[in-house]
Amino acid sequence: MNEKNKCCADPSVTDIVKEYYGKTLKSNEDLLSGACCALDRPPVEIRKILPLIEDEILTKFYGCGSPLPPLLDGMTVLDLGCGTGRDVYIASKLVGESGCAIGVDMTTEQIEVAKKYQDIQRERFGFKTSNVKLYQGYIEDLKTLGIEDNSVDVVISNCVINLSPDKEQVFKEIYRVLKPGGELFFADVFSDRRIPEAFANDPVLRGECLGGTLYVEDFRRIMEKCGWADFRYTSTRILDTDNEEIKNKLGFATFTSRTVRAFKLNDLEDICEDYGQVAVYCGGIPNHPHFFELDDHHRFITGKPMLVCGNTASMLSNTRYDKAFKVFGDRSVHHGAFGACGTESGHKEMPISGGCC
Repeated sequence: MNEKNKCCADPSVTDIVKEYYGKTLKSNEDLLSGACCALDRPPVEIRKILPLIEDEILTKFYGCGSPLPPLLDGMTVLDLGCGTGRDVYIASKLVGESGCAIGVDMTTEQIEVAKKYQDIQRERFGFKTSNVKLYQGYIEDLKTLGIEDNSVDVVISNCVINLSPDKEQVFKEIYRVLKPGGELFFADVFSDRRIPEAFANDPVLRGECLGGTLYVEDFRRIMEKCGWADFRYTSTRILDTDNEEIKNKLGFATFTSRTVRAFKLNDLEDICEDYGQVAVYCGGIPNHPHFFELDDHHRFITGKPMLVCGNTASMLSNTRYDKAFKVFGDRSVHHGAFGACGTESGHKEMPISGGCC
């Protein structure tokens, strides 16, 4: 297989996805399972921008969350599987004219909608020049599109990675393009077991973001292999569908919609280690005056000191979040494992309940 085509190791899967999102679905009302629909109310900063987004972009957009983290002003944000561009244009507004929002999608019909409104969205945001770049291509092969090593501050994706035939390659590419200290923040659907190949290649099940889901433990293994010794879930929601045909085929599995946060840091360890470090949230993150939630088990109350493991300390002090936190202590003295820290995170040896907060 030559270098150019390596991202299409399973062209049958990409053809299925292109057909489903390019021709089968006409709007998000045509979805059968609800797996690709966001049920949670988006954050206030996103709700303020949505009325500025063109209707066709919204009605033909498919996603299971609102994977746009805070502190994006001036950042370069890359959206993998951007579809009609809803999240790209929201990111465009959030990063401002000094930032850049990049969208990549392989489906012609989807990316054409995004491109059609580029000037309209620029005018609505009051920008003199567009800060949006849109590419038709594969998320497994960002190098062909000219996206360079260590060039992106934040990578987002909204219920798309499950559709990829080569997920490990996707995460390798994400790690490659992220700057040191950069953030991966994405929403997707996961399963509690491996889905049999016959179901994984079913056009409807694949298109509905269920057939290609990653088994959560395989996801952890891929992340570790690609450079993320630690990642965090910020939210987890069990999915249910009222479609009887889908239930009859996949009722043996439990599916969850999860939002994942991970940082490109070279000092993360595979479990939480205790160095006696303390973190204080100073406020300052827009729309988070009273507390900030790093993940589903770390809620930092403004002004309140909190003991943290070495990994969390690094996530707060060696990323763009350092402007909102004060972290005291270093790794000169080790006190052993950090007890229950890491609940429901990407750690492989963490307990089921509890937490360091």
